[in-house]
Amino acid sequence: MTDQRLYRFLGGSPGQVILRLVFLSFVVGVILSALDLEPLQIVDMAVRFVQRLWEMGFDALGNILRYFVIGAVIVVPIWLVSRVLQMGRRG
Repeated sequence: MTDQRLYRFLGGSPGQVILRLVFLSFVVGVILSALDLEPLQIVDMAVRFVQRLWEMGFDALGNILRYFVIGAVIVVPIWLVSRVLQMGRRG
């Protein structure tokens, strides 16, 4: 992988990305601490959410698919337009 591809993948130089991630991790840690949330609590909430979905049965999957389609009707065209506009700026 060339340096340019690495920079593009990371979104900047490796050092800058590491510093940015360290800073963001600290900020998120402070926010989660202020909300009195621990990482294991978040994982536990996610596991319980999946368990509830499983217990609800296949109706939940139908609802999830419905929500996905409703969201995709809005998100995909916005994404497509933004990509086309971004390509226009480059070329």
